[in-house]
Amino acid sequence: MLDLLIKDGLIVDGSGNPGFYGSVGVDGEAIHIFRGDQVGTEADRTIDARSKVVCPGFIDVHAHSGLMILSEPEHHPKVRQGITTELVGVDGNSYAPFLSLDDFWAFFELNSGLDGAPPLPGTWSNVAEYLNMFDGKVAVNIAYIIGNSPLRISAVGWDERPANEAEQENMRAMLREGMEQGAFGLSTGLDYPPGSYADTGELVKLAKEAGRHGGIYHTHLRNKLGDQFLDPVKEALEIGQMGEIPCHLTHFYQKMTHAGSAKRLLGLVDEAVGHGQDVTMDCFHYPYSSTRLLILIPEWAFDGGPEKLKEVLRSPEGRERLRQEIHPRSGAFTELMLTNFKQPHNHKYEGRSLAEIADMMEIGEVDTICDLSLDEDLQISYVSPGPRLTTLPDFITHPRTMVGTDAVLLGEYPNPRSYGTFPTILADYVREEGRLTVEEAIRKMTSMPALRLDIRDRGMLRDRMKADIVVFDPVTVRSPATRNQPKQFPVGIEYVVVNGTVVVDQGQHTGALPGRALRHGHPLS
Repeated sequence: MLDLLIKDGLIVDGSGNPGFYGSVGVDGEAIHIFRGDQVGTEADRTIDARSKVVCPGFIDVHAHSGLMILSEPEHHPKVRQGITTELVGVDGNSYAPFLSLDDFWAFFELNSGLDGAPPLPGTWSNVAEYLNMFDGKVAVNIAYIIGNSPLRISAVGWDERPANEAEQENMRAMLREGMEQGAFGLSTGLDYPPGSYADTGELVKLAKEAGRHGGIYHTHLRNKLGDQFLDPVKEALEIGQMGEIPCHLTHFYQKMTHAGSAKRLLGLVDEAVGHGQDVTMDCFHYPYSSTRLLILIPEWAFDGGPEKLKEVLRSPEGRERLRQEIHPRSGAFTELMLTNFKQPHNHKYEGRSLAEIADMMEIGEVDTICDLSLDEDLQISYVSPGPRLTTLPDFITHPRTMVGTDAVLLGEYPNPRSYGTFPTILADYVREEGRLTVEEAIRKMTSMPALRLDIRDRGMLRDRMKADIVVFDPVTVRSPATRNQPKQFPVGIEYVVVNGTVVVDQGQHTGALPGRALRHGHPLS
């Protein structure tokens, strides 16, 4: 007797091979595949999947959920997209290991405009303790990658300076221990201090350590480097090559401010792959960027940590220098929409542009950034134009690209990608535009990220693999989320199963929390 039978659907197994009609049985956490009408057993529950696609659960390779899911474990914005596994700890900004609890809370505050500052169910110091926070307590599975920021804070401190040999060895030792406890590799966010204070040589040594333990190098590029176009990619590829580690370029696209051809960016990847380097990418199909408001502030202001940053934001001298140096990363201040205001007297600014808020406050934009950041405990997030929409298809359809939401789950006006990335690919790229077959799109969402991360029991519908499953309607699937109305759940994602438990049932969340931490190198995780 099966626990669940998903019957008579078009099974797209995640391999990229053509779909076939059949049924998927679930026995505990294990999958059984029945081709055609070969089902010869009963089940406690049967789901009729006629006219539907049945596929593996989606794997999000760029998620900012590592704190928010602990506070909001049902995780509606993500699981209702069909996401059953997320990679957290991205952009170099992760939350284990920390040798000092004071440093943990300082980093928690510094990065709160990106990862949130929710109430936590407890504290931790190392990777093993952090991963234990998820087991059977959240709706989806969590894979964790170690950011270089906590390593640098613990070994070097908050100062902008090179790490000496002893400090570099301490970072490698912490990384090695975290990898042994189940982390999937090393991440960097080279626009985010203090991790961005690391030079190329320091990162090569860390990457080599992660590579020795089977991990990957997952990087947000150093976008201010050199020509700010090709040079950031070249550095990332150099780190991957010299570190002898698979290199993953996350949220990789042509920025709207970049002149020239996207072919030059992708050409660097193709050339590296042609020379035998292991390089992959991820992307999303939205013309908007979003992150913490603090990313607009130059790196020198962070030298010394969050308290020193606040001193800069308060001081007349600091503000004068900031007025000379702060500029929009893309678009203009009129297009930079702020969100995640906690103070009641600031709620009137929610979803308004920085320029509009500055007019309301009757001060300049830079003073607005300073005043609001201080008033809101550094927690403000923003949405602005980001990717060049005309070239995004070149990145998304590239054979080395998989899907990542880069979802920032904060405020009343989050980036719509936070609610709609995966269904948008299925609606726009598969059904409406025919840029991808349904089989290839699902491969980019399932087996491809599973292979990248070395998750061996998920990402495909095969006998005895873990029962992470999505059932969707290929005719209706879409996301209604928009920039002005982003908090809208997808249409057409009808069932989502995580570890054999139905979490989304006829489009509605069941409240089940069967997710767990996946531990790299631990076969029973």
